[in-house]
Amino acid sequence: MREEFIHYLWKYKLYDNLSISGSPDVSIVVVNPGEYNRDAGPDFFNAKIKIGDILWAGNVEIHIKSSSYEQHGHQHDPLFDNIVLHVVVEDDKVVYNSRGEKLPTAVLSYDPNIYKRYERLVNDPHRIACHFHVGKIDNRYVSQWLGSLSIERLEKKVGHIDRMLADTKNDWNEVFYRSLSRYFGFKVNSEPFELLSRAVPSRLLMKHADNRLQVEAMLYGTAGMLDEKLFKEAINDEYYKLLLREYMVLSTKYCLKPIDGWLWKFGRLRPQNFPTVRIAQMASIMSNKNGVFSRILETKEPQKIYDMLGATASEYWNNHYVFGKKSKYAPKAIGESAINILVINVVVPVLFVYGKKHSDEMMCEKAIELLEYVPAEDNMVVREWEDAGLTPYNGFESQALLQLMTAYCSKHRCIECRIGIKVMAEGLDFISHDNLMMEP
Repeated sequence: MREEFIHYLWKYKLYDNLSISGSPDVSIVVVNPGEYNRDAGPDFFNAKIKIGDILWAGNVEIHIKSSSYEQHGHQHDPLFDNIVLHVVVEDDKVVYNSRGEKLPTAVLSYDPNIYKRYERLVNDPHRIACHFHVGKIDNRYVSQWLGSLSIERLEKKVGHIDRMLADTKNDWNEVFYRSLSRYFGFKVNSEPFELLSRAVPSRLLMKHADNRLQVEAMLYGTAGMLDEKLFKEAINDEYYKLLLREYMVLSTKYCLKPIDGWLWKFGRLRPQNFPTVRIAQMASIMSNKNGVFSRILETKEPQKIYDMLGATASEYWNNHYVFGKKSKYAPKAIGESAINILVINVVVPVLFVYGKKHSDEMMCEKAIELLEYVPAEDNMVVREWEDAGLTPYNGFESQALLQLMTAYCSKHRCIECRIGIKVMAEGLDFISHDNLMMEP
């Protein structure tokens, strides 16, 4: 048995009985089980427990056996001196705190069927342990949990954005630009795009925002894509030569240093996703003196944010995918599915953290409303949940399901998941996996 199971019983008051060791006639009432502690120290802080006629306020420590208290060395640790109750399944030894005071110990008993359900969940080999049960849980209950998970996923990104804020001296336009650049690489080219955004700050692009050719020149040149060894067919290309001339001037003026052009990946990509095309689209977005993020902050309508990100590459790219090679005419606009990815992974998190940092609840709500505006994602994880009977209606819910899978299901944290808790508490028609394999 794992102690986390007893933590779960204690936290949700799912035990059958609590009795003070050696004094079975003394009543015990848990007014508040306390706050669960994942760090060093007692398992639950600030509990309120009435033992007999006295109301105690303090901490609670939980073990399978009372002797584990000494095995863990707690009897020498002052952090455990404020324990008002030691909760155990088996009281096999009297224990004392570092002041030599005997700990009040309560023996907890529970329904063994709950433990059987717990074991089945945490030992289930499937990625979604509650696959056969989640569809039976009340939708309102699940929706509340998904709401919490989506916010949890957003708050996980605070640390990364904090680091960028420190690195950019709290320049929100720069933070947004760096985040946008990384996701513009769409996994395959995320690293070189991030390097490019660090090498060419957004403030330089904004200085030349009224001259798109110069914005493109700074981006392509610093990306290392104007190296003649990379695109040999481009030597006689007029547009390529124009970019090169502009970059020679601008790189001298701003001390720009190219990254290695060979970092960019073209293999196994559809031509419309080539980094050459993506950089032209990025130049289109950044060709505005007011700054992209500043405009997003002022915008109230989600569709206008989509319009800002729905950039089209410059005219040259209508019949090119790389420098110097003509292709069939096709304007290179960012597709809606790509914009959805940018909104979910860049716009919403940065808006949300901006609201948090400025104590602006309206901005946090704007971020959440924008996430609700985005269609639900279509990926392997979402399809797994749909197969289990849980279909997300928008990006807010699909992000919650991703968080549920990565932070809970994949780590077998069923006991901390509200769906897992519901399954264990209510015993939702548990089916033996042996029976599932039997033919009808």
